[in-house]
Amino acid sequence: MKTIETRHDIRIKTLKRNEYFDDLPEPMLKEISEHMHLREYQRGDVLFWEGDPCDGLHIVEQGSAKIFRLSPQGRQYIVRILQEGDTFAEVPAFDGAVNPVNVEALEACRVWVIDGELLRGLIEQHPQFARKVLTNFGRMLRGMVRMVSEMAFYQVTHRLARLIAELPQEKSAPHWTQEQLAARLGTVREVVARSMKELERSGAIKVEDRRIQIADQEIFSQWMQ
Repeated sequence: MKTIETRHDIRIKTLKRNEYFDDLPEPMLKEISEHMHLREYQRGDVLFWEGDPCDGLHIVEQGSAKIFRLSPQGRQYIVRILQEGDTFAEVPAFDGAVNPVNVEALEACRVWVIDGELLRGLIEQHPQFARKVLTNFGRMLRGMVRMVSEMAFYQVTHRLARLIAELPQEKSAPHWTQEQLAARLGTVREVVARSMKELERSGAIKVEDRRIQIADQEIFSQWMQ
C-alpha cells in the first residue's frame, strides 16, 4: 500500500460524486477534503482485517475489491464486490468501533479514506449530514434484509440467477470464479457448478471465456422469480 498525492480540486470532485456528500455546502466539503487521502493497493493486498481499528470511510476510486468474512473453519463468505464509486467501512467509520469484515483487492486499485473522527464530529454538528448518514444506513439495512430473505426462501439456482443479474456484463469487468460465487451465496463450489449447468441447459445463460452472459432474458427472468 502506498499513499498518492492528490490535488484539492480532485478531492472536492470525489466528494460531490458520493452519496454521503453530494449535496453538502462548499465549506463542509472543503473541511472534509482536508482530511482525506488516496491509497493504492495491488491485487491480493488486504486493505484491512476484521477486528482492525478503522481508519475511516472508504471510497473506491479505481479497480475492485471484495468484502468477506471467514468462518471458524476458514470458509470464506463474500459479502460484496466493490467497484468504482462504491463506499464501504461505513459502520466502523461512524460508530468508532473496529472493522467487522475483511477487505481484499481483486486487482490494482485506488481507494480514498476519509478520517472517521472528523465524520463523527460532523454528525454532531450538522443535522443535514446526520440525515444523509441515516438515509444511507437505512438503505444498507434493507439490502441486508433482502440478502437474508433470499438465503432463507430461495434455492441455490434461483439465488445464483439473482446474483448473476447484479454482475456487470462488460468484458472489462472482473469475472467471478465458482469459488467466489459459492462464497457469496453461502454454499460450496460443487453446488454452484450444478446450478450453473442447470441455468445453461435451460438456455438462460451461456459461459464464454469463463464469463457468464445472459443468453435469454425471458428464461433468465423466470429463474429469478
